[in-house]
Amino acid sequence: REVDAIIHVVRAFNDDDITHVSGRVDPISDAGTIETELALADLETLERAIERTSKAAKTGDKKVLRELEILKTTHEALSNDTQIAALLTEDEVIHTLKPLCLLTAKPVVYVANVAESELEGNEKVEALRKHAAEAAAQLVVVSAAIEQEISEIDPNDRLSFLEDLGLEESGLDKVIRAGYELLGLQTFFTAGPKEVRAWTVRRGATAPQAAGEIHTDFERGFIRAETIAYDDFIDLQGEQGAREAGRLRLEGKEYVLSDGDIMHFRFNV
Repeated sequence: REVDAIIHVVRAFNDDDITHVSGRVDPISDAGTIETELALADLETLERAIERTSKAAKTGDKKVLRELEILKTTHEALSNDTQIAALLTEDEVIHTLKPLCLLTAKPVVYVANVAESELEGNEKVEALRKHAAEAAAQLVVVSAAIEQEISEIDPNDRLSFLEDLGLEESGLDKVIRAGYELLGLQTFFTAGPKEVRAWTVRRGATAPQAAGEIHTDFERGFIRAETIAYDDFIDLQGEQGAREAGRLRLEGKEYVLSDGDIMHFRFNV
């Protein structure tokens, strides 16, 4: 329940040699089955919360009474197939529901698993795309068969394999990218002579907040960040080239990161 998002991997290909539990391939029905199970689980969670809160509300505490009202409203909405996300518009609602970790309140990525020859899509994918749009969710099209082949290939040969298929990236990378977009995440890098490392922060993070991802002392004693844009780092072949070209910047506490920034933090504690 404490995950940040939910990924539905849904079959969207026909193959008589691969049976389906229901005897037919219907991605909308499959997605609906899982969504119903998640909703039922959330209804049970809400019912337990209502029971607990009802006892506490007998004291007449206005705050508890309001929480009980929110829980009952949410339970009724979910029972009527209303998306929980539509209710999360007020701080007090978010505050009341957050500890419950409701599954149906999580952002969703649908992954349509297609045949190798149908990466451009098919009728089932289009139906799932419409379903995803109605749920304000992401849709990614992958072929599990191709992903299996990629996993078995030498890492040095994977790029040429993808190019032969006319693909820019693997399905796994597409899923990761969709997840980052859905959760509002981005990446920054730290680079040294022996190691380059990627770090994840929320979009809109400031330089001190990014420093804190490495160590709390970095954020607490933040002074400045030597920063190079990703494209400059690549085009100028690293930090030295960027420095010589005047593309290394000194950024302060108010700097908001751009995706892909290469950063070296100065701090003092």
